[in-house]
Parts: sequence; structure tokens; C-alpha cells
Amino acid sequence: MKKYFLFVSILFLLANSPDNNNSQEKQDIISPSKLVANDFMVVSAHPLATQAGYNILAKGGNAIDAAIAVQMVLNVVEPYASGIGGGGFLLYYDAKKNKSTYYNGREKAPKNINPKVFLDKKGQKKTFHEALKGGVSVGVPGILKILSSAHQKHGKLPWFELFYDAINTASLGYKVTPRIYKKINNIAHIAEFPETSGLFFNEQLHPKEISETIINNDLANTFRNIAVNGIDDFYHGNLAKKIVTAVKDSPINPGYLELTDLAEYNITTGDLICMAYRKYNICSMPMPSGGVTLLQILGILENFDLAQMDPDSVEAIHVISEAIRLAFADRNKYSADPDFVEVPVKSLLDKEYLKERSFLINVDAALIKVTPGEFSDLSIDKKLVASKPIEEPPSTTHISIIDKEGNAVSFTSSIEYSFGSGITVDGFLLNNQLTDFSFIDTENGQLVANSVAGQKRPRSSMSPTFVFDQTGKLELIVGSPGGARIISYVLKTIIAVLDWQVPVNDAIELPNFNKMFDQLEIENKSYLVDYKDLLERIGHQVTIRDLTSGIHAIHITEDGIMAGVDNRIEGNALGN
Repeated sequence: MKKYFLFVSILFLLANSPDNNNSQEKQDIISPSKLVANDFMVVSAHPLATQAGYNILAKGGNAIDAAIAVQMVLNVVEPYASGIGGGGFLLYYDAKKNKSTYYNGREKAPKNINPKVFLDKKGQKKTFHEALKGGVSVGVPGILKILSSAHQKHGKLPWFELFYDAINTASLGYKVTPRIYKKINNIAHIAEFPETSGLFFNEQLHPKEISETIINNDLANTFRNIAVNGIDDFYHGNLAKKIVTAVKDSPINPGYLELTDLAEYNITTGDLICMAYRKYNICSMPMPSGGVTLLQILGILENFDLAQMDPDSVEAIHVISEAIRLAFADRNKYSADPDFVEVPVKSLLDKEYLKERSFLINVDAALIKVTPGEFSDLSIDKKLVASKPIEEPPSTTHISIIDKEGNAVSFTSSIEYSFGSGITVDGFLLNNQLTDFSFIDTENGQLVANSVAGQKRPRSSMSPTFVFDQTGKLELIVGSPGGARIISYVLKTIIAVLDWQVPVNDAIELPNFNKMFDQLEIENKSYLVDYKDLLERIGHQVTIRDLTSGIHAIHITEDGIMAGVDNRIEGNALGN
């Protein structure tokens, strides 16, 4: 039976290979967004990826099938953001069982990594850009593990069918868009890796121009292998050997990855972490994601009547940003891989604790100093010290999907910085997720929770989320890229839809703002810029900057399935 499946798989891939399909133009069609549907919907960061998901759903595949097809095409057309060389968090809602499950594919540090790896010879922290390049920042990738596991348990269509659009797109090529052109021109370190620059630079060694074609035959062949043979080669075979060699023999910052790290890599699955918010139940990804911080902010804000505040008001911006700042104080002290650190999640999400935190917010003045909460009954409180991360760049991607049976996926994935570590292996980029660890392991004799350790997963801000109504019905699917600011982007959308009853697409288009630390960041070229003086008068230190989210959401309403697409990037939605 296995031989028969393999034979059929090969026939399918050959019959649908680019050599037998002369429609190059097909890959360049940019389909308009369809924002309302009745049966199913898919939203992603690129029209070709969205189309791939639509194709799977239209032929009878389910949400997991579509998520795999979308992710593989994103690996081709959005290579700077995510792919099989990275990791992610996937939430799956099984409509028939009315049950949600998470799949944690966050990268792990190699087991033999040096805890001082991001310090220089003088014991000082390296800069982010010194640390990210080359093999030293590469964690064990988890994307293929979670997608394969989710497909084995929930998938409907054969695995190999889910790769056709990605193989076709990689082989025929895709056009350079303004977004990828900007990325290629702005991310300097890719020029230091010939295998990577060869993909994105022309024969004159200049970045490819808008509308030039990028072809990635190596990636197409990698996908053909995985489509027919599964993921074993990636974690145990020849491809695993290539990955390890590329990391350990990197001419820049050689790393610690071994074959055993890939062979022993495991994902985790389980129940989402949920909290009641007004009449809703908000469910997100557990540690080490940004889900707990997202729920904390909502728990603080539940003590304010946001519905009575104008979404465009200084009052709303002030109260929400103060809640963000309070929750981030806790995040910087406690958030980490729960397999290595006892994270006091129950205490952090306790409603009485969050109510006490809300009392710290003065509606007329910004807080001068914010400290993390203290939990006297936990020995952990005396062992950990807050540590501000060195940098969390605004990369990553998010996919939201619902199929005709009501099954849903909220899936955020990443290779961390744009173009990750810069290392390309057989057409795909390897992540630099280990720079999400704190660069120091102790401070003043106290342990930093998110310090580097072998087989530990670094803290993440990725926050894929489901929202259920008071009857338990799935109402909202949401997530975003954006580094540490992911949490505030997802928060903004949830508040706008639930508290202010704003249509989901309009909710996404509301200006972004964020206050993780002392600075209140407001989105450049938005109307919030006009509020700068008013916000400064009540004590905020205001910074105007680009806040490029990529929020993709689906709102299930009585009037149909409503898609939300972030116009700050090149995403779109398609449904039926």
C-alpha cells in the first residue's frame, strides 16, 4: 500500500509539474480580496498563498490542509518572513468536537550551546546584528513537525497534494513586489551569503528590481522530496546533514547544531490558555508565546468601560497603552519556556491581581515608573530578575482560515528577522530565533528567565488567538506579525471588534500604537500623530514611527464570514 501511495504521489507531482503546465502568467495573477463569504475563508500575507489555500478548500480540503498549502507558498513568495527553516504556533479548532488544540513548533536551542554565546570576549552583550548572522543564531526548526503532526491527526486531503502550488510557484517564478524589493534592499546581511544573495540579486549583483522574476528551483525540489517522502529527510536524512553542515561550517558565526538536535526535536500539543473577557472567552497560545501577556492586558482593561470611550480618543489610547506597559513589565520578568522556568501563569492571570494592576492606571496621567508584580507565595519571585530584550524585529507572518465545516486555524510562523540567519539550504532560509533569548543569563546575581540554555525554546511574542462568544461559538480568528508589537496589534483588533463593534476590516485599519516600555509609540502618517502634544501633556514620552502590522482576521457573524486584511502589507482574502 505504501508503494502504491508513493507511485500515485510521483505521478501527481509529475503531471502537475511546471514542465507540464505552460501557464507562467497564472502565477502572476493578483486576485482581489473577497471580504465576505458564506462557506469558507482564507486570509494570508500574499495573494498567491491565499489562492493556494482557496484552491485546497474549494476541492474539499479542510483548514489544516489549506494552512499547509498556504505556508508552503509563503515560504516561496515571502521568504524573508517564514518557512520550513523556522518555527511557529498553530491553533486548531475542531468544530465537530468543539475543541481547540495548540501545536507548538517553536525552535529549540542546540543542546550543546554555550549559555554565553551572545556575549563578546569582554563579557559584554553583542549587538543584535552581530548576533543574528550565520549559524550561531539558528534554532532547530519546527514548522514541518507541527504541520505533519496536525495533518496526520486532522488532515483530509493527501499530504502530497498540498505542495502543488508551492512547487509550481517556486519553479515558474514570482514577481518581485514593492514589499520584497524593500526587504532585499534594506537587509544588508543577505549579501554576505552567496546562496542567499544568488536568489535575490541579479547578474550584476544588484537586488532584483520590482517585477523581475525570482525562481527557486532548489526549493521546488525540496518540496517535491517532502511532498512524496514526508519530513523524515529533514530531521533524520541527507537534508538534515546539509542543515547541520551549513550551521556548523558557516563562515560567519558558526553554530552548535548537531544531527541529534534535529533527530530528537519534538513539538508539544495541548489545550489553549483561555480567559473570560466581558461576555467572551479569549483563547491563545500558552508559554512561551505572547498569549499570556495578551490575556493580562485584556484582564486589566476589563476594569474600564472601553465601550464608552471613543476609539479615536486620547483617553482610549492612554488607558490601553498603560495596560500594555503593566503587562509587559510582568512579561520581561516571568515569560520563558515553562519546561525550564516555573512561570506563575495562574497568578499572572488571576482576576484579582489584574484588578489591582488596573488600579495603578491614572486616567489623567501616565505612570512614571512600572515594576513587575510580586507573588510572595512563589519562590520564583526571589530568583528571577526582569530583563528588557535587546530587539524583537517586526518580521513573521500570520494565516487565518475557516473551512466549510467550521474548522479553523490561527497560525503564526516565523524565521525571526527578515531573511533569518542569512543561511540558505536547498532553497530555504534558516531562522535566527535564538536571538529571541536574553543575551545575558544573570543580572546582579539573579537568574534571567529567558536566558540561553540547551534544548530551551526562546520567548516569543507570536499570539495566534481564537475568540468565542458566550455560547461557546467561535467568533474571531486573529493574529499578526510584528515582533514584540504583535501583542498590541492583536489586542487592538480584539478590542475594536468586541468593545467598539467595529467591522473587522476597519478594526485592522485603525492606527497602531504600543507602549512596551517608557516610550509610547504611535503610527507614523496616522491621525494619532495629531495627538502627540496631548499625550505628552499627560506624561507620555511619545515616539512616532512605522508600526507595520500584518493583522489577518476572520469574524464569523450572522451576516456571513467577514475577512480582515491588513493593507500595510500585501495580503488578501478569498472565500466562497
